[in-house]
Amino acid sequence: MADNVSYGWMGWIARVNLTSGEITEESDEALQKDYIGGMGFANKIMYDEVPAGVDWMDEENKAVLAVGPLTGAGVPLAGRSTWATLSTFTKDHLVVDCHCGGQLGAKLKYSGHDGLIIEGKADKPVYILIDDDEISIEDASALWGKGTRETTEALCKKHGVDVCVAAIGPAGENLLPYACVINTRSHSAGAGLGAVLGSKNVKAVVVRGTKGVNVADPQMVADLSDYMIEQVIGSNNNHVVPSTQQSWAEYYDKGSRWTAKKGLYWAAAEGGAIETGEPKPFELNTMGYRCMKSTKDLGPEAEKYTVKMAGCHGCPVRCYAQVKHPKILEMTGYESMGNTCVPNFPFSSYMQSMMKVPGTTTEDGALTEQSVLYNLLIQAIVDDLGLWCNYAQLYRDIAHTYVDGILERELGDQFAEYGFDKIMAGDPTPFIKILSDIASNDTENKPIAWLGHGPLVWTEKWNDAAWYDDSRSCLINYRGWPVHHAIECFGQVGGLYNMVFNRDDMIHSAVNFQGCGLPIELKQEMGAEMWGEGAVDPDKNYSPMNEAKAEFAWWSIVTDVLHDSLTLCNWVWPMAMAPAKERSYRGDLDLEAQFYTAVTGQEVTIDDLYKAAERIMTLQRAATVRGMTDDEGAMGCNDMRGVHDIMTEWPFTKDPDIEPFTAGTDKMEHEDWETALTMLYQRFGWDEKLGCPTAQCLDDLGLSDQKADLEELGLLGEGGAPYDERTRTYAGVLADYCGDNPALNA
Repeated sequence: MADNVSYGWMGWIARVNLTSGEITEESDEALQKDYIGGMGFANKIMYDEVPAGVDWMDEENKAVLAVGPLTGAGVPLAGRSTWATLSTFTKDHLVVDCHCGGQLGAKLKYSGHDGLIIEGKADKPVYILIDDDEISIEDASALWGKGTRETTEALCKKHGVDVCVAAIGPAGENLLPYACVINTRSHSAGAGLGAVLGSKNVKAVVVRGTKGVNVADPQMVADLSDYMIEQVIGSNNNHVVPSTQQSWAEYYDKGSRWTAKKGLYWAAAEGGAIETGEPKPFELNTMGYRCMKSTKDLGPEAEKYTVKMAGCHGCPVRCYAQVKHPKILEMTGYESMGNTCVPNFPFSSYMQSMMKVPGTTTEDGALTEQSVLYNLLIQAIVDDLGLWCNYAQLYRDIAHTYVDGILERELGDQFAEYGFDKIMAGDPTPFIKILSDIASNDTENKPIAWLGHGPLVWTEKWNDAAWYDDSRSCLINYRGWPVHHAIECFGQVGGLYNMVFNRDDMIHSAVNFQGCGLPIELKQEMGAEMWGEGAVDPDKNYSPMNEAKAEFAWWSIVTDVLHDSLTLCNWVWPMAMAPAKERSYRGDLDLEAQFYTAVTGQEVTIDDLYKAAERIMTLQRAATVRGMTDDEGAMGCNDMRGVHDIMTEWPFTKDPDIEPFTAGTDKMEHEDWETALTMLYQRFGWDEKLGCPTAQCLDDLGLSDQKADLEELGLLGEGGAPYDERTRTYAGVLADYCGDNPALNA
């Protein structure tokens, strides 16, 4: 083998300067070991190149897209990609990550690139075309004003159906803070990324990749993949038991996303209906039937509209519900929709509890055909507009401001134009105007558009700060983001990981374990093996904070960061549990490291990768400290506990008749919460009082430049235990259950 062959990484990052028109490529070899790829690459570039105090609309802001070494290399569930830019909707507009699936990451990799840096600003609408080694800036004037679907269709017609188009819609063009980028029709990268590209006059990124990824040990990658799919991986969110009682399964759980069963069909499949049946562990070729997400999300009426389950590049789970509905075609012009998360159930899960529209559920609580229409119409419209929802916050805010009379008060005579009376009477079509006017960002003439700026803006403008402390809001942090599997997920554990980023966390490591379907006694036994005794509590029956819970929270954070850097799907990874009774339902925590070694040829342990992920998390923490403002508005603040990591009040006041730490509530307690923060800070080696990086942790993680920066600014924390004294060994922790792992038998 030639010495200059790069395994896993393509070795190059493309840089497109829209102001000058200059296009260059640079090596990423120096970043690979310490920052892995994906989130790591993107955050390092943002830290180095975007100074503190830059606004998201400034030309100096950048949008950085990156993938990791496992994407495109034959590893299961390695179809993700990560963007980093400045937040458009949370306080101080600090660095955020915008993750997406689809085909974009793999196409970028196959073009010969691990990343793309978009900088400067074009003087007219453009799109960036990457065709393997050929990169150009193309005129997009004819596409400006079009939705993401028409844009994608036009660019595929021009450049071929083998390209991946990542496009903004009208929301991004209009610089609405709630704007996203859509690739592969409906895979979104949110957090305002669409508005950032819109501010640079970028309509789309179009990528064709025809190259291959060099893999050091392709046979081991194949063997590990077979082993993982046969006996380790479950269904979507790594749920490892079926949702109905089946002859092969020891356990079942109604909430499981392993929803396949006899008599359940992809009823609208091309060529005739296909039964999902009873796919079992150790059956490689039935893996893709396990997750019937359409009926799980939309209710039983969705079965007849289900074409198939699809997914991102390299994904055997296939959690993406592809449906066709003739009435949605009549209402919107779009017959087909596809999604797996919030856009599948925007109305039924986030609006109906407040709006209480008659006819959307049966007497026993099942979703009706009317509910299917409401959900799919909203999904079709927001995807085409490129309108992001801030993990459903937009939908909760619409429902609240309607139900509680705020829209009627603030919109005056214009309120009647939005047809809420028709919505309440069974007609979902008024949502088209509501969402389109929000996407217009014409706040002067259509003030409903303020809802698309997020609660940080609209609650102040409409004098509704109390919404933050209302449990219906689900806002978890006063800086502007909602829960993403928070206190309802192991209490303090979920609360902690909801604090550390500058947006909702998008962490699924813990909630996957919570919802996997195994009995609580077994989960507690498994949790003790991985994180320590007392890490896992039953739902709504929490105990006070302890060090095992801090470990669980730390692990949830670093595994998420690791996956967003490798770029793996954290909706299923890590493999903490498995569906196979033969392995006592234990997963395999070493798989990320084993795949990394097989792909790159570089021998690592899972502890090495966890340390790299902690480095990336601490890098972002340093960037936050550098750019965050204090209570006086001065930039540069290291009081993360007192300014950044502040949970809203409703988690402490909910269920007023029940005390914390009693059965039936996930209510938090203030003193215990402060203890939880202290324990997490200690686990990361951060200042235990302030929650900011210390000299000790920055030295341990090799972040000498960040140490010098914070020291010069007077923002360096104190204390912090040495890394080896505060860490736990994970390598081989489940090895006794992994006798069939080919990497252990090589």
